[in-house]
Amino acid sequence: MQPLSNRAKILAKKPMTLAERAYLPAIFQGLSITMRHFFSKKATIRYPEETRPFSPIFRGLHVLKRDEQGRERCTACGLCAVACPAEAITMVAGERKKGEEGLYREEKYAVSYEVNMLRCIFCGLCEEACPKAAVYLQADKMAPPRFERDEFIYGKDRLVEPVSPDARSQRGIQLTPEQAEVLRNKMAQQPA
Repeated sequence: MQPLSNRAKILAKKPMTLAERAYLPAIFQGLSITMRHFFSKKATIRYPEETRPFSPIFRGLHVLKRDEQGRERCTACGLCAVACPAEAITMVAGERKKGEEGLYREEKYAVSYEVNMLRCIFCGLCEEACPKAAVYLQADKMAPPRFERDEFIYGKDRLVEPVSPDARSQRGIQLTPEQAEVLRNKMAQQPA
């Protein structure tokens, strides 16, 4: 059988020296690389005790925002769940009952709202899709490490921001201490 082209290259095998046969240069070269890495600055950090500085465009833990009167902004329209490419958001809508006007903004609200943090890719599309600015990805927090899979499914108990203006997110839709005081006074003046 003949080769397809006549561009055959014949290689001559030169004999190895005594040092090359003992593989000593290769061993010392490998050890020198190891020692160089051993004394260089470590690339890892001791998370969660130490944290790296976040990028200004970092998208972290989800929050369901409240409005100025402390009511939930989410109206369970489902646009965030539809926009999510990882299908990490599930929700169940319900009708607001008489007497719950102080809890929910609209007649329809999310009875159940869950985000599976194991599936979430933190792309921010849910935040962009929300017409009521109810979904927000915090720029200063990430999902903490856990040992059980079911602990990564965040329900409304973990997602809805606190009613107290002082405990609200420090970044994003930020409240200055003066704004928090004004909001606290407005909430105190409203009839119960």
